[in-house]
Amino acid sequence: MSDETDEDGIRVIEHTADWALRLRGGDLPELFRRAAEGLARLLVADAAAVPLDQARDIVLEAYDTEDLLVDWLGELVYWAERDEMVFPVADLRQVTATRLEGTVRGGRVTEMQKHIKAVTYHDLAIRETESGLEVTVVFDV
Repeated sequence: MSDETDEDGIRVIEHTADWALRLRGGDLPELFRRAAEGLARLLVADAAAVPLDQARDIVLEAYDTEDLLVDWLGELVYWAERDEMVFPVADLRQVTATRLEGTVRGGRVTEMQKHIKAVTYHDLAIRETESGLEVTVVFDV
């Protein structure tokens, strides 16, 4: 998979034996919403075709923001593997450095592009930039 443009704040980047996403957002809620959307793009060929007929509430607490991001994506990966469901849309009511609360929407998919084993901490650091926040997340596939 080649690098895609990141006009919308999401870029899929090449990484040996893994997949990675470079995410940008103006604030934490936007960054975490883009993380869910980016993950959906990795999991299925056409994330826009995922039905939005299922909703799940989610509340997470973590030690710091990077842990929260890994936990967030880890839950979405778990549901994809266990239930064959992808959740590209996130309505996040609260996202702080250590807590996330919201609802995700998505649905069952017929085929996954690739199965993700884990969200890694490899070089994981949420950084402030001139335009907001940026992070690269590496997935073990």
